[in-house]
Amino acid sequence: MALQPDRVLDARGLHCPLPLLKAKQALSTLDDGALLEVQATDAGSWQDFETFAAQGTHRLEAREERDGVYHYWLRKGQQGSTA
Repeated sequence: MALQPDRVLDARGLHCPLPLLKAKQALSTLDDGALLEVQATDAGSWQDFETFAAQGTHRLEAREERDGVYHYWLRKGQQGSTA
């Protein structure tokens, strides 16, 4: 994957909704436009991250599954944006 994250969050072994909650916390510490990579093993996270990005200001740049680990790349949106 060519994306270079500003931070990597290891949420492997956590069950829904913890991977998404941890990702939200991590995003809140990053600057606008920063890229967060999340690694999770909960299959339910696939839909959770898609829905989260569709309903908010953050963009799901990419996602993939490799050897039972789901990788998500989230680009932090601007605070106060209604995108």
